[in-house]
Amino acid sequence: MGSGLPRSGGGIGIAYGEDPAPAIEDYARLVEETVGGLGCRLYFEPGRWLVGGAGLLVTRVIYVKQGVDRNFVITDAGMNDLIRPTLYEAHHAILPVSEPASDAGVKRFDVVGPVCETGDFFAHDRPLPPMAAGDLLVLAAAGAYGAVMASTYNSRRLVPEIMVDGGDHAIVRPRPSYDDMIAMDRLPPWL
Repeated sequence: MGSGLPRSGGGIGIAYGEDPAPAIEDYARLVEETVGGLGCRLYFEPGRWLVGGAGLLVTRVIYVKQGVDRNFVITDAGMNDLIRPTLYEAHHAILPVSEPASDAGVKRFDVVGPVCETGDFFAHDRPLPPMAAGDLLVLAAAGAYGAVMASTYNSRRLVPEIMVDGGDHAIVRPRPSYDDMIAMDRLPPWL
């Protein structure tokens, strides 16, 4: 931990938590020092380094639950929309869309989805300003694997994908309707 290099898998990592992303120059220098003398051509798959920070998952708080030992922020996004925290314990920054007041204070929350399963979480014990139903949150660094790992688990519709360029935006993949999802099903001929 703390090296800035990917923890597992290939490709060049990005900053998901407190560890900074490696500077591309440092990464290249490390590769040169390690395998530069082999006399072979190397190819790199930059993956997350290119697209990880380009994607955000925007979600709405649907309920804040104050517990005895833990507090929960329940969002309308679920594990089917971004499963990396469940599968890999991936850390995604979670930020309120509206800037909180400077004196708002901070509480610790488990940020979870509405699927009601143990794996339906985005973060445990995360410091956040006070939250209320209707508030919007951003889960950062969702551009790598967010959409491609999403599913319609529990008959939840996929989120729409919106591309933003400065002040312009466009829906590049609309949210499917339930009719669209059901239209994929077929009954076998013997029924």
